[in-house]
Amino acid sequence: MKKTQSIMWGIILLSFVVGIALYQAMPEKMATHWNAAGEVNGYMPKIFGLFFVPYLLLFLLGLFLLIPKIDPLKSNIEKFRKYYDGFVVFLLVFLFYVHALTLAWNLGIRFNMTTALLPAMGLLFYYLGVMMEKAKRNWFIGIRTPWTLSSDRVWDKTHKLGAKLYKAAGVVALFAILFGKYAIFLLIIPIIFSSVYLFLYSYWEYRKEAGNHFVK
Repeated sequence: MKKTQSIMWGIILLSFVVGIALYQAMPEKMATHWNAAGEVNGYMPKIFGLFFVPYLLLFLLGLFLLIPKIDPLKSNIEKFRKYYDGFVVFLLVFLFYVHALTLAWNLGIRFNMTTALLPAMGLLFYYLGVMMEKAKRNWFIGIRTPWTLSSDRVWDKTHKLGAKLYKAAGVVALFAILFGKYAIFLLIIPIIFSSVYLFLYSYWEYRKEAGNHFVK
């Protein structure tokens, strides 16, 4: 765990160092937002453009380190802590990658932002599926519906299915770059479908469990 946390802090430190090193090279107004077609549609003053993500990383790390300490079911988090910490590293690396792409664009390197992001997003969602497969019932991490939080059996069944769906969504995102302007939809649609279906699935499983108890 200490080694993993050292990696997390290292990513954050690197993000600040890169921002400081490139401060003079950045334009006064930095491109910081792109639409689904990969076209710039938002700017920030460079002080915010350079350091928004580093401070966001710092905030998120503090939050993710706090969650296992304050969750009433913290003992369950410890059962999959290795995968939880792995997901935190994946998320921090992903955000740092987004930050690096933003800096590269503002240094004059031109590319399609959506195309550049899709493989990274695919890997992130795939690992989210890996973590879901191991996750035990808790209040902060995973598919938290009234029904998964009320039953270990419903939690486990929902997350077993969720792991498959999110891994599949990650694989689809990896290959979405082959579909040009429709690529973003191959990321968004599977994620929305998976989330809605899992919400309904957890309800159906809970009703089945409640029905079995009633019969008994």
